[in-house]
Amino acid sequence: MTQRKPNIIIMYADDLGFGDLGCYGASSIPTPNLDNLASQGVRFTTGYASAATCTPSRYSLLTGVYPWKNQDAHILAGDSPLIIPPGSPTLPSMLKQAGYATGVVGKWHLGLGTGDIDWNQEISPGPCDIGFDYSFIMPATNDRVPCVFIDGKRVSGLDPSDPIEVTYKRDNPFPGIPTGKNNPELLRMHYSHGHDMSIVNGVSRIGFMRGGAKALWKDEEMAETFLNRAISFITDNKDQPFFFYYAFHQPHVPRLPSPRFAGKTKLGPRGDVIVEMDWCVGEILKTLNRLGLDNDTIVIFSSDNGPVLDDGYRDQAVELSGDHRPAGPLRGGKYSMYDGGTRVPFLLRWTGVVKPGETSALVSHIDFFASFASLLGVPLAPEACPDSVNVLPALLGQSGDGRTELATEGSQGKIILHRGDWVFIPPYPGPSFLKRVHIETGNSSEPQLYHLQGDIGQIRNLALEQPDLVKEMSSRLQEILGSESARP
Repeated sequence: MTQRKPNIIIMYADDLGFGDLGCYGASSIPTPNLDNLASQGVRFTTGYASAATCTPSRYSLLTGVYPWKNQDAHILAGDSPLIIPPGSPTLPSMLKQAGYATGVVGKWHLGLGTGDIDWNQEISPGPCDIGFDYSFIMPATNDRVPCVFIDGKRVSGLDPSDPIEVTYKRDNPFPGIPTGKNNPELLRMHYSHGHDMSIVNGVSRIGFMRGGAKALWKDEEMAETFLNRAISFITDNKDQPFFFYYAFHQPHVPRLPSPRFAGKTKLGPRGDVIVEMDWCVGEILKTLNRLGLDNDTIVIFSSDNGPVLDDGYRDQAVELSGDHRPAGPLRGGKYSMYDGGTRVPFLLRWTGVVKPGETSALVSHIDFFASFASLLGVPLAPEACPDSVNVLPALLGQSGDGRTELATEGSQGKIILHRGDWVFIPPYPGPSFLKRVHIETGNSSEPQLYHLQGDIGQIRNLALEQPDLVKEMSSRLQEILGSESARP
């Protein structure tokens, strides 16, 4: 009798920082389920997303391709076309080839359709056209219209007599539709910057929409809506190997936890939605245990990029943060080239196979493609996942050696190079500090070189002391940026 192929679950948080979980040193936000997951598996201390913003990281996770190789892999509007061409190799399509059922629930933000979406008809292409058998998603982010769920290829709960219209034009084309800018009296959470367009559920968003009243989500119910779909997918596929991508919307703005979690921390809504997300993780782990799938399932938890406090709404995340440091000891956060932008919580559990522990092996979400193909013995086509590296021994805690180098992206396609404990940031134009979000970008007219062993906060720039290494890493980064394949 052949041994069952392991199920693979990737749980992906949105804007969660390296310092937001108890297992990474946080004391202000109770995260018992994630702390328990960390104690049962491998906790990575140098695990990276591919970029400091969401769409690029999610693109790389599913394709094994560096995001800057796709000019459309940037933060997308809610009506943007799908940026992963149907028929191209993806992580779910590779796993389907290996006999897996595949599903996605939660935040998508990789585009839908081919442009000019009619939200009242079948929406294609989408997740089910790039390798997923099952899909229940929000199109983009919870601060962008349309504020509806897509079940398979259609808007969930849509009344045909109340059609949806969506636009991202600068000016509101829908007379009579209230906006945050013109109707602040209708808001129960006010915006701090941007986010002043159509109002849905008492919160103004990015973009304009009208119609679809019965299909509109309620933010406070979103966590349980996604969780119930997640549990159903796992339950329905318990008798066969499955790959499940569970993409949380927490703690992205707007942060509106369900009533049972409101006030659970002293940090305001941001802390509360992290507690809510931790509960969702616990419910998934309970489901695996109830179904007897603990030993048969690789469970991964991570985040698409680093943290941000004020990302467009007045929810007191800054004022109530106190001593809590969302990025922990790291410099920067979301949008930043510093490590706070891309070094994220990264946990992996495979009960009975992976020995619990901690590792400093250099790994990235982009490596899941090549690593799981190796695990399952799936041959890869030459064009598949060119930037994904097989780091399976490191992921399974069997080796302290991961990647030798890794390129990551800050915002606006600005790329840096990690090599071992060294990080090189080339000179880039632009502001050194984003005032609206209170985050350092890493932009400087001078090259920056940091040695993270002993300087995890990237305080001491060693570029002047190490000119040969700066030249070497700069040259290597140019090779990576100019190559079609960048495998280290």
